[in-house]
Amino acid sequence: MSYIEESLSSGEAIHKIFQLHWFAKVPMYIWILLGIPTLGITWLIAIYEYFRLRSIEQGVTNKRVILKTGIISRQTEEMKLTSIETVEIEQSVWGRMFGYGTVKLTGRGISDVTFKNIDDPMAVKREIEGISNPAA
Repeated sequence: MSYIEESLSSGEAIHKIFQLHWFAKVPMYIWILLGIPTLGITWLIAIYEYFRLRSIEQGVTNKRVILKTGIISRQTEEMKLTSIETVEIEQSVWGRMFGYGTVKLTGRGISDVTFKNIDDPMAVKREIEGISNPAA
């Protein structure tokens, strides 16, 4: 069971789970390929990268936005939908060409939640804004 599913409160439901773009896995594949000339030494880094990427959970429920990272330890960033002030997208040239980017949610005060290397950041922005600011 995922962290997001475990942390649901009463009356809370998962609206959408956001996936990492395949481009986020490129460094892992590079470490795997570098393992051939290094006799497998870099495969340890590739294994770490695999588990690091696999441990990232990001999604939105009907009450909050959640980002969870950490392989053994756990770090979470959560923001209530009512606290969201802005949803910003950052995309490099490569991000625009391949369809990935960073979505940054800024809330009241100094808090923010950042989804990095996310697949289709415009769709993520629309999902979050559609839930946090539903059309009347």
